[in-house]
Amino acid sequence: MKQTLQFDQLSCRLKVEGLPDVSVGQSGAALGIITGWSLQWAGRPELEGRKEHLLALMQVVLPYARYLISGVPRRFGAEPQPVEIGPAPEGGHSLLLRSSQPDTPPLQLALDDAELADLVRVLDQLRLDSRLQLPLALPAPVPLRARELLERRPLAQRLAAPLGGVLALVLASGLGLLIPEPKPAAAPAARPDSSQPAAQGATPSP
Repeated sequence: MKQTLQFDQLSCRLKVEGLPDVSVGQSGAALGIITGWSLQWAGRPELEGRKEHLLALMQVVLPYARYLISGVPRRFGAEPQPVEIGPAPEGGHSLLLRSSQPDTPPLQLALDDAELADLVRVLDQLRLDSRLQLPLALPAPVPLRARELLERRPLAQRLAAPLGGVLALVLASGLGLLIPEPKPAAAPAARPDSSQPAAQGATPSP
C-alpha cells in the first residue's frame, strides 16, 4: 500500500511517497522504498525527484546548517553533485540544484535564514521519523578540526594579540634609545698621605 509522509513548516512542505519493503517484512505504515518526493516553497517552483536527489539534498543542507551554527560557514557540494549550498555574497544562502537532464540549466534559489531553518526542520523530521525504515547515507557528525575552530574568529582578531605584542616591544625599544646615557662619575681627589715626610723648608712645630 502506498504511503505518504508529509512535514510542514511555515515556508515549505515536504512530501515523501513510497511503499513498505515487504522483502524485509515491512508492512503497515512503514516506508522502506521511496518512489518520489516533492518540496513546495511559497513563491518558488516546486521541487521533485527521486530518492538519490532527496539524499543529495540532505547530504549538503544538514552539514551546512551545522557548520553555520558553529560559526564556520562553508560551501557544501560541488559539480557534478546535484545539490550545492553556501553563503550568498549579498547575504543569506544560495541553493543550487543541478538537473540530470542535459538540456536543463541549474536552478538557483536564494534563501534567507528563516527559509533555511524551515528546510532543515523538515529534513530533520523526515530523518527522525520512525515510519521511514530505510538506511540513509548521511555523513556522520564529527567535531570541528582545530583549523576550523581557529577560523571561527575573524583574521583581524586572531592577529591583534601578536601584532600588539610586537608593537609594544618596538615602542619600548624606541623609548629606550631616546633616554640619554648617564655621565660617568668623576674620580674623587687624592688626599695627602700623613706618612710622607714634610716638605723642605718647613719649620717643625715644637
